[in-house]
Amino acid sequence: MPRHIRFNAFDMNCVAHQSPGLWRHPDDQSQRYTDLSYWTDLAKLLERGKFDGLFIADVLGTYDVYGGSNEAALRNGAQVPVSDPLLLVSAMAAVTENLGFGITAGTAYEHPYPFARRLSTLDHLTKGRVGWNVVTGYLPSAARNMGHEDQIEHDERYNIADEYLEVLYKLWEGSWEDDAVVRDRETGVFTDPTKVHEIGHFGKNYTVPGIHLSEPSPQRTPVIFQAGASGRGVQFAAENAEAIFVGSPTKAVLKATVSKIRDALEAAGRDRYSAKIYQLVTVITDETPEKAQAKHEDYQKYASVEGALVFMSGWMGIDLSQYDLDAPIGDVKSNAIQSAVANFQAASEDGSEWTVRDIAAWAGIGGLGTRIVGSGSEVADQLQSWVEETDVDGFNLAYAITPGSFEDIVEFVIPELQKRDAYPTDYTPGTLRNKLHGRGDRLPGEHKGASFSYRERVASA
Repeated sequence: MPRHIRFNAFDMNCVAHQSPGLWRHPDDQSQRYTDLSYWTDLAKLLERGKFDGLFIADVLGTYDVYGGSNEAALRNGAQVPVSDPLLLVSAMAAVTENLGFGITAGTAYEHPYPFARRLSTLDHLTKGRVGWNVVTGYLPSAARNMGHEDQIEHDERYNIADEYLEVLYKLWEGSWEDDAVVRDRETGVFTDPTKVHEIGHFGKNYTVPGIHLSEPSPQRTPVIFQAGASGRGVQFAAENAEAIFVGSPTKAVLKATVSKIRDALEAAGRDRYSAKIYQLVTVITDETPEKAQAKHEDYQKYASVEGALVFMSGWMGIDLSQYDLDAPIGDVKSNAIQSAVANFQAASEDGSEWTVRDIAAWAGIGGLGTRIVGSGSEVADQLQSWVEETDVDGFNLAYAITPGSFEDIVEFVIPELQKRDAYPTDYTPGTLRNKLHGRGDRLPGEHKGASFSYRERVASA
C-alpha cells in the first residue's frame, strides 16, 4: 500500500508571506488578510481538501538586515504589515470540524504564564484542534523593540526555550487533575480545590509558583510543532515536537535531514516516527503540463528580487545587499537560521557554489523550500517520489498566490493522490493529536511533557 501523504497549508497574517511581489498578481487575494472572511473561506477550502491543518507563521519584528533598514521590507510588503495569528483561529474553527491550526508564537518575549492560558482557551474553543509552533526568534529588530541590543545567541535561545516548555508542561499537564472540575449543583462545588495544584516553578528565567488558570482542555498540551533544523534545534525538536517542519532544497539534503531527525527522536527515548516531518514545497499546477508551466512563467513576472533578498537576509542573518548578485555565498556563520546557510551551501548537485542571484531566484516563489510545477499527475508523481526517497511524511505547502494555489492543489493534485490511495479520503476522529498520530488526544507516555503530569509527579516523589 502506498504511504499516505500529509498536507499542511502554510500562510501568515500578512500580504507577502513566502512569495514577495506576487501580491500584485490580479488573482492573488492576500491583500484581504485583514478581512475575516478571507480566513474562514480558506479554512473551509482546506478542510474540503482534507489538509491536516493551516500552519500560520509569524514574526515579531521587521526584516531589516537587508540594507540595514526595514525600508525594502516595507516597500515590498515582505511580512510587514503583519497581524496576530492567534486571533484568527476561533473564527476558522467555527466554520470547520476537523481542520487543525498550527499557531506560531515565540518563547523570547512573552511570559509562559499568560501564554498557557491563551492556548488552553483556544484548545477548548476548537475542541482540541490547536498546535503550537515553538520559535525562539531570529529577527534583531524584534529584540531591539523588546529592550535588547540584539538577539540572544542562537543556542542560548533554545536553553531558555527548554525552561519555557518546562513551565508550560507543568501548567498544562500537572496543575489540574482530570476530575478536578465536578460541577456539582447539589453541593455548590464547581471545582474540587484538593485536585488543583500549584506548580512551584522557581527557575533561572521564570518564577511561576501558582496554578494554571484554565481547566484541562481536550489535549491539555497543544500539539507541539517545531521548525528548527540546526543541531540545537533538532535536539529541541527531538525532545518536544510532534510535527517538524523542514525546508531542504534537494532530495539528498532532505533525506539526510529526515534521517538526522529520526535518529535524534530515538536518542531522546521516542519512536523514530513519533513526529510527523513536513517538507516545505510550493506547488504550481493545472490540468495539463503546458498550462502549469504557463502559470509558473506568469507568476515569475511578478516575483520581487529585492523582496526575496530581504527575506533571505533575515533568514540567514547576512546583509545580501552588500554582495554583487553573482557573488558566491561562501562560508558564513549565522546567528539567525543556521540551517538556511548550511542548506544552500550543500544544495548544488554539480558542486558549484550558490550565488546571491541563485538565492533570489530560488526564494522568489515559495521561500526556502522546493518548487514543483506540473499537471496534477506530474505533481503527484513528484510528491510520491520525495516521500519514497527521503522518508518525509508530508508537505508544508506555501503558495504563489492565495487562495488560488491551494484551490489548484485541491482540484488537480489531491484527487490524483486519492486515486492512488496515497492521500486520505476522510479525517481520523478526535483531536489534532489523534488525527496526526492515532494514539489518543493526550501526550503519549514517552513524551517529555507527560512526565510533568500530576500522577507522574506523585509517583516519582
